[in-house]
Amino acid sequence: MNGVNGPPIDSTWVDLTDAPLPVAEASAWATTAAAGAVVTFVGVVRDHSEGRPGVTGITYEAYAEPARRSLREIARATRLRWPAVERIVVLHRTGDLGLSEASVLVVVSSAHREVAFEAARFAIDTVKASAPIWKREHWAKGSDWVESTRDVQSVGESALAHRE
Repeated sequence: MNGVNGPPIDSTWVDLTDAPLPVAEASAWATTAAAGAVVTFVGVVRDHSEGRPGVTGITYEAYAEPARRSLREIARATRLRWPAVERIVVLHRTGDLGLSEASVLVVVSSAHREVAFEAARFAIDTVKASAPIWKREHWAKGSDWVESTRDVQSVGESALAHRE
């Protein structure tokens, strides 16, 4: 895994990379003449976690091809649920990240803000629930893998949970 693959020719940009995420480039790419709304969500490394102050960094690991496939499925499921989505970006970082570095990026554009907000929320929630990506938190006295607070679901199961 090296740098982020640049924007695609079509309207979906998905990647898993060990390079810094291109937040400004992705937001600019998602902005089109037909899009009246562009919602950008950037997940960043913070200095604390549930019950653990003093986090100094995170390491993300993934099985590259299954993770990329999952991110593509998430983008596809988002488009099926919100056909009015103009462009969608789902990028996730791997490797060692320091505080305030971007770890995940979701950008959704559409003609109207309601669709963009709902689709972006669904995409990031589904990434968290279904992508085979693991994180290890580091702090002054050690490090440990973060246990998920929920079982990993297939993209289809996650999509069904959002219908309720």
